[in-house]
Amino acid sequence: MRKLTFLAICLALACPLAQAQIFQRELGDFDLKLGTSPSRSMAQGLVKPSSSGSFHGGLDLDHDSGWYFGQWSPSLGLSPASRLEVDSYLGFKQSLDQNLGYELGVIHYNYPQLRTQDSQQLYGGLSLLGSRFGAAFSNDPDRRNSTLFADLGGNPPFGIGVSVKYSTYRLNNAVSVAKGGYISSFNDWSIKFSRPWLGIDLNLIYSDSSLNGSDCPAYSGHNSRCDGLLTFKAERSFY
Repeated sequence: MRKLTFLAICLALACPLAQAQIFQRELGDFDLKLGTSPSRSMAQGLVKPSSSGSFHGGLDLDHDSGWYFGQWSPSLGLSPASRLEVDSYLGFKQSLDQNLGYELGVIHYNYPQLRTQDSQQLYGGLSLLGSRFGAAFSNDPDRRNSTLFADLGGNPPFGIGVSVKYSTYRLNNAVSVAKGGYISSFNDWSIKFSRPWLGIDLNLIYSDSSLNGSDCPAYSGHNSRCDGLLTFKAERSFY
């Protein structure tokens, strides 16, 4: 499995289509993609491969029937500050018509250089009338997470997209906080309003969690901060 991943990364790095960072080829009923950029998001966008190191890449292979398989390495562990990670996924995605589709799959996270247990994540997604919904359940060595996601898309007349994410976390070992307390579970959430404008994606995001004040050292969720945070982002893709 590791040799296959390294082969995919080497091919992607050597690909002449460096700007697109994706090499794609049809192999009979299969579609193969190699690249240094993730070629797939799962559960209708809830689960997205990330990159944590300077060198990353992987492969994605899908069949006309809807089955797909892939490996993604967000970090090759080539620098002293990074560690090798190999994420393998298997799933099935099907569109019943233009207004309805679904997806189911599993991801296995492996850290060959660390003495830590592997983790798994189950995910599912549904697309309905232009909106997307997703759910993911993770079994990590130190905790269990569950996340729900809804993206309502752009709604007329203003074309403003609304997406919501809600997660719960159950820790295997409670974390001690100030005043002799312990935290064994918490949850967080976020809501995002987005709208394209002159080729720029404008995003207004509010995030918060059930922890605050002296409990925040126990926080390790999806948000960048434990307490309430309002963020404005403007992004533009150049290719």
